[in-house]
Amino acid sequence: MSRRTTLIAVLAVSLLVLCGAWLTVALTIHRNSTQAADTSPNTAIGGAFTLVDTRGKTVTDQAYRGKWMLIYFGYTFCPDACPTALNNISAALEKLGSEADKIEPLFITVDPKRDTPQVMTDYLKSFDSRIVGLTGSKTQTDAAAHAYRVYVSAQKSDGDDYLVDHSAYIYVMNPQGKFVSVIPGDMAGDKMADQLRATMAHAGT
Repeated sequence: MSRRTTLIAVLAVSLLVLCGAWLTVALTIHRNSTQAADTSPNTAIGGAFTLVDTRGKTVTDQAYRGKWMLIYFGYTFCPDACPTALNNISAALEKLGSEADKIEPLFITVDPKRDTPQVMTDYLKSFDSRIVGLTGSKTQTDAAAHAYRVYVSAQKSDGDDYLVDHSAYIYVMNPQGKFVSVIPGDMAGDKMADQLRATMAHAGT
């Protein structure tokens, strides 16, 4: 085999290797982007929960069937993300007007140690009165957070002065309790209302 033929063969093999590597990367990126964008009602987010409302009454997810649920996980000692999200939800409900009657906004604590029903009641007075506060035992709130794939990590502390890191998304569930989409907690109320109105209209409700 001549030197020129050998060089051509080496270049051809190198080209095939590069093409194969490029194809592998492209397929991986496509697969990952598809998974990240999967917000169909069949996505495994959400599920049954048993919690306690601000009156001390045990409630389950079944109590909210027939309405669109807006679910936000947070806690009353949260310094920024939670009040921002709850203010935005309040503004969205106001802008939606009568259409807000189709929605049940829920604020589920990730800090049941401090967020008793009375603490939740007092805290939610600063926001729209339609927002329902839910707490419970740590086992109950952990189970709810797990069902919705919520990230929760409390700082280690011997006392009651600590922060809890958590996801800051609002989960949109349809009247059958199925996951539809997530909304960033920092989305402005006007924009959130427009998005919710479009989502409900698309579903024909």
